[in-house]
Amino acid sequence: MSGLADAIAAYLSRAWGEPVAVERLSRISGGASRETYKLDAVTSTGTRPLILRRDPPGSLIETDRRAEFLALKSFHGRVAAPEPLILEEQGAELERPFFVMRRIEGGAASSPFARDAYAPHEAKLAEAFFGTLGRIAAADPATLPIAELGALPSPGDCWRRELDYWAGVIDADELHPQPIVRAAIRWLRRNPPPPAQKLSVVHGDYRSGNFLHDGAGRIIAVLDWEMAHVGDPLEDLGWAMDPLWRHHDPDRVAGLTSKADAIAIWERASGLKVDPAAFRWWELFASVKGQAIWISSAKEYRDGGYREPILCFSGWYTARRQDEIIAERLAELAA
Repeated sequence: MSGLADAIAAYLSRAWGEPVAVERLSRISGGASRETYKLDAVTSTGTRPLILRRDPPGSLIETDRRAEFLALKSFHGRVAAPEPLILEEQGAELERPFFVMRRIEGGAASSPFARDAYAPHEAKLAEAFFGTLGRIAAADPATLPIAELGALPSPGDCWRRELDYWAGVIDADELHPQPIVRAAIRWLRRNPPPPAQKLSVVHGDYRSGNFLHDGAGRIIAVLDWEMAHVGDPLEDLGWAMDPLWRHHDPDRVAGLTSKADAIAIWERASGLKVDPAAFRWWELFASVKGQAIWISSAKEYRDGGYREPILCFSGWYTARRQDEIIAERLAELAA
């Protein structure tokens, strides 16, 4: 990895206007949409612990690195979001676009597929997890750096824009017929939700496994903002509560608490109310979005030449489980 370290050192030296040495460079496994590296940048004034996120040659999902950077810029200091430092959209010495953020030391990320991942501090983490999501929903996107992405959607168009996008991913990437998810898409189009009660920044992948915690009930970093956009705040809440993320404990959403308690925490922090009918739509949508990601993952693993294990796992196990979840939801809606 010495060649990459030299390239990063050359870029940072040019960007900061002083000699920089890169030490302790290592890749963090598990990233699905960016290559993620941790490193120490050493200058004459000291050592800066950094994370570098670079576009890979192929990816589980296509995402906008500028949106991720601006989302971090919007919420650093508001919630436990890492501090973004540099955005390089051309690639420069690293050949592919990337950005750099300050590394948050310590903490652990627990897999949503682990049993009792957050024991014995589930109650404290539930308050932190859903409370943080509520604070993200409460913020006015028009006043944040993420507004630089362009015109905000209308409240009535949020659902259609997201459904059209993810249905398009399925159209483009499916390797075989997908009757279950297509039945869900038909239901969603026939039964649109009411307009968003407010526009919010949607993290896009807010779930168990995508945060660092200190092992005592405190969240120290919310990670993986690569799908951030402006939309209906119920989108994030539905995704966070998808049964896929409570693998071993169906009675605790995100492996943390009951659905009712999670909603209550979110409502207190956001100042919003969850409309049950609207939320049912966004719950089903979350599973459609998930299935679109797993379908794209399978295609990338087979055809894209990008052989990260997470792509294979996502295109196989999680896709089958997501089909089961969608079928169960459709049966409940038809009852």
